[in-house]
Amino acid sequence: MSIPTEPIGSLPRSPALRQAFAEHAAGRLDDAELARVQGEAVADTLALLEKLGSPVLVDGDQSKPSSLTYPLTGLQGLSTEGAVIPFADGHVRQLPALTAGPFRYQVRAESYVRAARGRTALPVKQAVVAPSALTLLYPAGGIDGYSRETFLSDLADEAEADIRGCLDAGAHRVQLDFTEGRLALKLDPSGGVLNEFIAFNNTVLGRFTEDERARLGVHTDPGADQDSTHSLDVDYAELLPKLFQLTVGNFCLQLAGEPDRERVLRIIADQLRPGIRVFVGVIDPIDPRVESPEEVRDRVLEAARHIPVDQLGTCDDAGFAPFADDTSTSRELAFAKIEARLRGTELAAQALGL
Repeated sequence: MSIPTEPIGSLPRSPALRQAFAEHAAGRLDDAELARVQGEAVADTLALLEKLGSPVLVDGDQSKPSSLTYPLTGLQGLSTEGAVIPFADGHVRQLPALTAGPFRYQVRAESYVRAARGRTALPVKQAVVAPSALTLLYPAGGIDGYSRETFLSDLADEAEADIRGCLDAGAHRVQLDFTEGRLALKLDPSGGVLNEFIAFNNTVLGRFTEDERARLGVHTDPGADQDSTHSLDVDYAELLPKLFQLTVGNFCLQLAGEPDRERVLRIIADQLRPGIRVFVGVIDPIDPRVESPEEVRDRVLEAARHIPVDQLGTCDDAGFAPFADDTSTSRELAFAKIEARLRGTELAAQALGL
């Protein structure tokens, strides 16, 4: 396929896997048995994507409790009183808050890469939490004996190690999930928080070489949890110029769910620079309808009027289940939408004579 296309990351967990997570949390399932069920779910996910003809695979976050909190699994020194993320339908997600230092990742994403690569010969992409998201763990009141400056230094070291471990494990691409970007503008319309997020992420990214950053990417969306968003009402135009300041080689952008795609594409075109690729979202995970390949084709051709084809790729708007307990989308629906993306991108390539 001459137009690159790839998934974002998370896919719905099977009922068996969700049950295993619940049994493990209740102490009725040991670590080894949970790992066995997770391994089966990863193998099934990779096999289904490969069967559809996906040129790049993901493990679907089948072993993660969420794409946001996987590094915290088993971490002591956390309270339940962290930052709250409100969604448009009224439900919320709440981060934990750190109560003691030093901060260390308990789980590194390279373990997911190694597990997936042991089951396929195709390229494997790995999504990691953006360092900026984890800055929200530090409480506003501070922590005795552990300053915010020390925490941020520790977090930068840990985030670098998480990304570098994935690269060293052979990840085709490492994608920073930056869903908090648009949300930052909702929480702070002045843009101050967003500027801090961008600067901190670039501090970590600056530790990588130019060749390494060519294998790094960032994904942004307005949230896609339980078929609801947290910041779709925020003007995308306020985020995009800041987003393109991130020093990565690849940008995966939510677009299918935008009410005015042409306007967004014009903004993207204004931000393009040599050496980057923009993967535009052509599938909306929140829409319960399966897009047709022809509809996807037309969305790709629309994007190609603004973005040079040699800098264009396609993706889904977001992951289909960023939290393991999200049952709003079935696995069958998610894979049907992925198939539509693959077929539609191929039709667009043919229409463009590629």
